[in-house]
Amino acid sequence: MSPSAGGLVVFLLSVQVIQSQDGWRVKYRQTDVCAAKGSEVDIICDITHPPGIRPSDIKDRFWFTKEKDGEPVDLRTDSEYSGRVTYGCYSDWKTCYLTIRDVRESDSAEYKFTLRTNKPGEKYTGSPGVTLSVKGFQVQVRRSDSTWLELTCHSSCVLSDRAEYVWYKNEKYFKGGSSLSVSSGSTDRYSCYLRGSYDHRSPAVYGPQRPSVSASPSAEMLEGDSVNLTCSTDANPAANYTWYKEHEDSPRASGQIFTITDFTAEHSGNYYCEAQNEMGRSNSTLRLITSSGASNGWIAAFASTSAIFLVIIMILAVLMIRRKKSPPSSRPAERPENNAQIPPAEPCYATVSFSRNQEDLLYSNVSPTRPPRRKEEVEEVLYSRVNFVRVSQ
Repeated sequence: MSPSAGGLVVFLLSVQVIQSQDGWRVKYRQTDVCAAKGSEVDIICDITHPPGIRPSDIKDRFWFTKEKDGEPVDLRTDSEYSGRVTYGCYSDWKTCYLTIRDVRESDSAEYKFTLRTNKPGEKYTGSPGVTLSVKGFQVQVRRSDSTWLELTCHSSCVLSDRAEYVWYKNEKYFKGGSSLSVSSGSTDRYSCYLRGSYDHRSPAVYGPQRPSVSASPSAEMLEGDSVNLTCSTDANPAANYTWYKEHEDSPRASGQIFTITDFTAEHSGNYYCEAQNEMGRSNSTLRLITSSGASNGWIAAFASTSAIFLVIIMILAVLMIRRKKSPPSSRPAERPENNAQIPPAEPCYATVSFSRNQEDLLYSNVSPTRPPRRKEEVEEVLYSRVNFVRVSQ
């Protein structure tokens, strides 16, 4: 077994814990362990057994944090530790160890060692166990002067001098070392981690981006109304907000939201929001103007009246056009079918002849029983051809 990788773990207390049961003793070399997130942790215990006990007399030995139905649960069977734990004992069977790789904050717990012998019901547990605390990294920011900042990779665990730190700038490798100097006002993003634990980098620190400012309900206000000015940005550490009016040195308000009540013409002008944190500052401007409620009312009324008047004119124009296009009628309205022109081939009496027979003459002037037609058309059809026949005496 190798020691803790890179000296990433520091034992805060070195108090021996001894559990004696019929000559058995379990002594932990540490009672409290603080580990950096993503590092590797070793927990070691020394075992003293009664005289005459051989290694073959020990049936089973393992580490645990949980119990089920009063029985300890082997850490190797816990899915949360799958592939991350290794443990065993040295050749003399008097020293046993537990190694946890890529430790997570959820690994913070009390770890105990237990063993069982070949004798039925004979088991021994070192209790109390070892308390493991897993802590993440953070970047501490300190202003060294007006133009430079000092960044330090920090963990609440006190790590050994052998710990190696790595810095990333905008998601790319930058340099090694526990601290870093950067210019004030930089918008670059810096994060750090322990070498070998890239997946557990600290949250990135960066200055405020250009703030977004807005006015609700509107930036064009009526006198007497109220308006809320809102400012927001992305920054870590979180930004503080200050509101200024143009050409004024003293701030008007602080906080993300600035409320102006009973708006007057004097409130009109440019307002800018300044967002600031330890890394730098940035600002954006918003213009407020006053509008006359009376003018707006007259404009709205005039627009409405004009629209109605225009619609009326359009309706009258359409009616006049339709009336001009309608032909004059000298008789009452007729059915559409009565006005239809019948083709010349249809009349039965297009040719009229006088019969020799007197009886025929009685009916020689019979007109067809057709629907009445226009006068001009009837005369044209009935008399288009007339033959006079002499009557023999």
